[in-house]
Amino acid sequence: MSRPSRLQRQVLSLYRELLRAGRGKPGAEARVRAEFRQHACLPRSDVLRIEYLYRRGRRQLQLLRSGHATAMGAFVRLRGPTEEASGLGAPGTQPDNAGGPRNPLNSTGSPENPLDGR
Repeated sequence: MSRPSRLQRQVLSLYRELLRAGRGKPGAEARVRAEFRQHACLPRSDVLRIEYLYRRGRRQLQLLRSGHATAMGAFVRLRGPTEEASGLGAPGTQPDNAGGPRNPLNSTGSPENPLDGR
C-alpha cells in the first residue's frame, strides 16, 4: 500500500481535531462523523472539491474551538427514500409546480404585471 498523500494526511488530521474539539458539545461528534462519511465516496482525483471541503472544515473547527459554540446541529432535514421518489419536499409545503406550469396571465386573461408599470 502506498503512503498517504499530504492532502490525505491533512484531512485525517482535521477529522481528529474536529472530534477532539467537539468532545464536550452535544451533537458535534455525530455531526462530524456523518459529514465525513457523507463525503467519503468522493473520488481521489476530485482534488478541488476535497480542498474546498477541507477549508470549510477548518472554518468549522475554528468555530468549534471558539468559546461561543455550545452545541452543533444541522438545519437540513434528511429525506427518506419515499420522499425522494415522490418528489415531495417538507411536510406542509407544496411542490414548485403545484399549479402546473406557471401562466403569465391571471384569471381574467390579462398580464399580472401591467405594461405601463402601474
